[in-house]
Order: sequence, then C-alpha cells, then structure tokens
Amino acid sequence: MDSTILQMQEITKTFPGVKALDGVNLSVRKGEIHAICGENGAGKSTLMKVLSGVYPHGSYEGKIIYEGQELKASNIKDSEAQGIVIIHQELALVPYLSVAENIFLGNETSKGGFIDWNETNHRAAQLLARVGLDELPVTQVGQLGVGKQQLVEIAKALSKNVKLLILDEPTAALNDDDSEHLLNLLRGLREQGITSIIISHKLGEIEDIANTTTIIRDGQSIEALDMADPTSNQNRIIRGMVGRELSSRYPEREPEIGDVVFEVRDWSVQHPVQQDRTVVDHASLSVRAGEIVGIAGLMGAGRTELAMSIFGHSYGRNITGSVLMGGKEVDTSTVGKAIKAGIAYVSEDRKKFGLNLIEDIRVNTTAAGLGKISSNGFVNSNREIQIAEHYRKSMRIKTPNVMAKVGNLSGGNQQKVVLGKWLHTAPELLILDEPTRGIDVGAKYEIYTIINELAAAGKAVLVISSELPELLGICDRIYTLAYGRLTGQLPVTEATQERLMELMTIEKESTR
Repeated sequence: MDSTILQMQEITKTFPGVKALDGVNLSVRKGEIHAICGENGAGKSTLMKVLSGVYPHGSYEGKIIYEGQELKASNIKDSEAQGIVIIHQELALVPYLSVAENIFLGNETSKGGFIDWNETNHRAAQLLARVGLDELPVTQVGQLGVGKQQLVEIAKALSKNVKLLILDEPTAALNDDDSEHLLNLLRGLREQGITSIIISHKLGEIEDIANTTTIIRDGQSIEALDMADPTSNQNRIIRGMVGRELSSRYPEREPEIGDVVFEVRDWSVQHPVQQDRTVVDHASLSVRAGEIVGIAGLMGAGRTELAMSIFGHSYGRNITGSVLMGGKEVDTSTVGKAIKAGIAYVSEDRKKFGLNLIEDIRVNTTAAGLGKISSNGFVNSNREIQIAEHYRKSMRIKTPNVMAKVGNLSGGNQQKVVLGKWLHTAPELLILDEPTRGIDVGAKYEIYTIINELAAAGKAVLVISSELPELLGICDRIYTLAYGRLTGQLPVTEATQERLMELMTIEKESTR
C-alpha cells in the first residue's frame, strides 16, 4: 500500500455565490480504505463529484493525478472507463428492473444485436456471490431492502472492473447487521487490491475500518490522519471537523416537565397491502409539556409506521384508537387535520417527504403554514421572506439568502429547513423521525440544541431514532417497540443500551 493511486491537487470549485472547494488536496494510496470526514456543507460530496466526472474537467481548478496520469474526465463514463466508480447516498437503481438488469444497465451483454440473458444472469450471479448477496439475478430490485440494494450497487461497480470505489454515506440508512456486512465486504475488497474512498458521519465505523482519514472543513483540506496512530480517535476527528473541542456530544438541559399534552390510546394499524398483518398493535403512549420522549426499536418494529399513521393516517389501513391533545380527543385522519390539532411530523426521508428540492428555502419554510401568511387566496410574499429569513438565521442555515434552492444544500442544512417548516406551524407536539440521520456531529449538536429549546418552550417532543446513544443523550423517557407492540418504557435515569435492547427484542410484553 505504498504506491499512490490518486492525488487531487489544489481543487477549487465555485458555484454562483459560493466557493464549495478552496484548494483541496487529497492523496490516496493504492489498496487502502480512505475516509473523508467533515461537517455537512464542508465539500466532501462536491470533491467526489469532481473526481468521478459528475463535474467535468474544466468546471473546476486544480489537477487530478490518477495512476500517474492527469485525469480529464468529461463525464461519469470517462471516469468509469478508468476504473473509478461512485455510489451515491441516493442509490441509482431502477426498482422495476431485475438485479441483473440493473447491474448491466448501459453495459449490456449482447449477441447478434440481442441481449444474451443467459450470460447476463450467469455473470450477475457470479457478482452477487462475490458481494455475498444470496438473491436470484431475476429478482426485482424494488423487492430488496436498502442493505441488499447497496450490495447490488457494489456488484454493479465490480462489473465495471473498478479500481477506485467511492461510497457516499454507504451505511447511513442501514441497520447494524447490514452495516457490518458492508464494512466486511470493503475489507475483502481491500485484500483484493481495490481502493475505496468512504464518506461517512459514523465515526465509530471510520475508526474501525479506515487506513487514512482526510478531514475537510469549510471547503478546505485540514489534515490527513494515519488511523494506525492511537491518537487518531473519534475526538481527534471531531476536533478537526468542527475546529474546536466538543466537550459533550449532547447539550446539557434541565427539564421542566408539565401536564400531558399528547396521548395515544389503543392504537392499531394494519399493513396497507398485507391485510392479515398488523403493523402497530394496540399501542398507548403519552408525552408531557417540556418533555422529550424517545421511541427505540429495531428495523421493522413499526416506529415510522406508528408516527405516520398518527400524522394524517399517512400509512396503513383499518386504523383504530384515539389521539388526545390536552386531554381532548382530536381528529388526525388527514394531514391538514393533524396540523390543525397541533401535531407536526418531520419524516425520516427529508428528500422524499419533507422538502420540495427544486424550490427555494422561502417556499419550503412556509409550505406547511401558508394559511398564516395568506389572505383571499394570495400569499404575502414579503411576510414569506421575513419568516424564512428568521428561520435561516435562528437555525444557522449555511446559505447566503432564502432564495437558494433546497436541493443544493447539504443534508444538515436541509434538515434545518424541514424543522423550520414545521416550527412555522406552531405545533404543540413535534414528532422527529431519525432527525439526525446522515448529519455530522457539529450539525447534530445544533439539532439537539433546537430540540432542547422547543422543550424549554413547553412543547412536547417525540423522537424516533435508531441510535440508542442519541436517545439516551437527549430524552427524558424512552418507549421500546418490538413487532408493532410497545414493550416497555423507562426513565432515562434507569435506561441503558443493554436494557433497551432487551425490551426491543422480546415478542410480547404488556406496556409498563
């Protein structure tokens, strides 16, 4: 691993009004796993788009030296021809095509002008075996979970004779088992001489798997850490990312908890397609004013389904049970009625359900509460700008003005826009589903601070998270969910990861 496969020298990339990269340098050795860390908006993904040809040669300043030669890729195909393949955080698979069709899409195996399906499926089966995916090549990709789809993407990269594999947040949406499988696969590829560059906010994974970590801050490369050095730990990476010490991952808080604001009684939800499957089974829970309550559960436990079914019956069928706000039963059967009742829901998938990516911050911020700034069917545009500007400043959204397109923002800044949108509706209960997924430690701290401020203002907050340390760090009380049933609740003073996991893995236990 002594030879250098890649050098990016003084890379500068400018967008209108923003310098995304400012003289970034990156050196990657052949056959290593090289991590890139930085806060949201630091320029990590932009740098990889420059490398992979998404941003073509000539649209940036600086040089890329790859395998000893200057790389001047005009598009992604040019970089792939050199063995550089990128897998984006949003997977680029076609759900209605088979696994084999996706692997060889644009690179079909043909004979006499026709696709050779026998050869296609045979080669796909070999690639699936190589990545450890036990699925038939003819399986429709849409039937696979996110973890398996990630493996299909890697199989697709291997079909292109990849030498340098770039993965942007590959485990952000995966559970622990799928994440571990993927990381083991990367270790295996390293043994085969394949170089990997991984962008990740999961610092524990970086510490575990990376040979070298390059830190980028505010569009500039800060330093490269040798991960074999004992001092190259998570705290060292965080200090480089944020430019300061984070003495605690979670801001301190003195809770002032009042009366019950929100209550769900005997809530049941059936699967929207599988009529005999109950996804939420007679769940009852409550949240008080000023209280932050967590819901912990493994993948498939029914956490998101519970939240979405409460918020406008957005998921499921044959929904039964009652919702109370301030002790009075309310109708939440539509999103509009749920908002009117004082409930807001921040989805775990901000890009699909939380934002209009082609619109600006101004439009997105006021979208859920247009009634507050309109009369006689017309929106008060001046008031719209004022409100959006208020949340841009108060949430420290990194953008020059509220006319910036949301799709151009980093993940952390997009999440702040979503929060601003729902805070504009003045909810009494805010449901946050995976509020810090795919967000760096600095932005996480800011999100936690916002959550604390909401609780301090007397709002009720319900947080769903896959990260048990996060729930233990910010919540007052935690419910556990398993197989659609609430299996327990613990005050955070009595909760541990081990105790929560026990409750998250039992099939049946009455709420206590």
